[in-house]
Amino acid sequence: MLIVTGTAKLGSDALDAGRDALTKMITASRAEEGCLHYSYAQDVLDPTLLHITEKFVDDAALAFHFQTPHMAEFQAALSDLDINVIEVAKHQADDGSPLP
Repeated sequence: MLIVTGTAKLGSDALDAGRDALTKMITASRAEEGCLHYSYAQDVLDPTLLHITEKFVDDAALAFHFQTPHMAEFQAALSDLDINVIEVAKHQADDGSPLP
């Protein structure tokens, strides 16, 4: 399994301006075969920080994700917004186990 984590810095109105694009991206990504989880979350202590969390079954599923029409549309929408990606990384993981 691949886990993708990241952070992005938001301009003052970027979240509201980008909400439709973010919603479309999340909905379409979650529908992809091989996508196990896909979400963005605003930081409670720093509302200008957006946390990115994604899970894919493997590298092929992630590669497919990057080639989708909704990814191209999302990238175009982001170019008009004040959102600066600080860091995004993929991590290999097993299926995990519940915490007590």
